[in-house]
Amino acid sequence: MTHWLCITNRGNWEVVKKKNVWGVAKRHKNTIAKVKPGDKLVFYVKQERKNKEVLEPKIVGIFEVVSEPYTDLTKIFKSPPHLNETYPLRVKIKPVKLGELDFKSLIPKLKFITNKKKWSGHLMGKAMREIPEEDYKLIESLL
Repeated sequence: MTHWLCITNRGNWEVVKKKNVWGVAKRHKNTIAKVKPGDKLVFYVKQERKNKEVLEPKIVGIFEVVSEPYTDLTKIFKSPPHLNETYPLRVKIKPVKLGELDFKSLIPKLKFITNKKKWSGHLMGKAMREIPEEDYKLIESLL
């Protein structure tokens, strides 16, 4: 079983929860091709700005993959207007644990983040990334 950190925004997190599906852009096909039923997906929502307020990054839930990756062009996710992506490469998922966990307080304890000062570099440009079992267990125990 592999553990993955899935990087999304608050709007698409709502879609994930409602529809029990995770989707990525075509450019991430090599990553999602490694995802198998039984794998665990840890969802991370990025830091965002809402009016003048800064919404801090959070871990918001853990899901289990229940299908092989497949393609679906139905537009359910929102993408930045300049990208116009449907995130067609998808897996069906089921919730394991939901909750909110402040991400910044986890950084010192996470093994996959080797540069603690420039931690966001470990997430930039990625839709998802593999994380060590140790990190998964820490997140699961705190969520």
